[in-house]
Amino acid sequence: MPKFNDLDLKEWKNCDINTDSLWLINERDKSGKHKNIYHGNFIPQIPYQLIKRYTKEGETVIEPFMGSGTTLFECERLNRKYIGFDINEEMVEYVNNQMKDNLIYRDYEIFLANSLDKKTVELNIKKALEKFNSQKAQLIIMHPPYMDIVKFTNKDEDLSQIDNIQEFVNKMRIVCENFLPFLEKDRYFALVIGDVYKNSEVLPLGFYTMDMIKKNFNVKLKGIIIKNIEGNRGKLGSGGIWRYRALSSDYYIFKHEYIFVFRKV
Repeated sequence: MPKFNDLDLKEWKNCDINTDSLWLINERDKSGKHKNIYHGNFIPQIPYQLIKRYTKEGETVIEPFMGSGTTLFECERLNRKYIGFDINEEMVEYVNNQMKDNLIYRDYEIFLANSLDKKTVELNIKKALEKFNSQKAQLIIMHPPYMDIVKFTNKDEDLSQIDNIQEFVNKMRIVCENFLPFLEKDRYFALVIGDVYKNSEVLPLGFYTMDMIKKNFNVKLKGIIIKNIEGNRGKLGSGGIWRYRALSSDYYIFKHEYIFVFRKV
């Protein structure tokens, strides 16, 4: 019996956890607080799957790139504690407004902060863990920008300002150095990331970042999941303009992301 989740394996046939390495999702979940208001925001089904698979009720999830609050809303739904960081003032204000009328779920802390700033990260995580009466977190979910494909702010320290793949990977190493010490041993973290297309070439950003983590941190790679969502705005349907552009050139349409799952050892 796994020690890291609440799944009832006696009911395994009825379990909604996807154990395949290919996740085909028809459309993003729009229930509850989930709204598609942020370009590049998270598909709720991803944190739902990761949280249920790798944590128990009452355990803590940390997220270095909170965005519009998708993982937080899933933690609220699944009764997990949450610590989130984001560099974008507008998103932090938006998420705070989404949560302000909640009288029941209080087990969360969100911070307007740069995840590259070691001192700030350490101070705020320790503050939140003390509030939760916890020593460590049990899951970390990382969904960073994919370099400068979408520029979320104009701040120099924002990873979405980076147009060089090696610089991006180096900055992601710093993020991992700042956050992974707060993950409990033998527990899990996930990197959700896609590739980029620059100068007429695919840059496998996900695999560069995965390789960096494998080389620099004491982890085991437990899964490489490919996620495809059919409801990708602007690329929906075989007759769309993106299909015409692809046929008139030599590239393939990006519809996938990778979910790399690691266990800290």
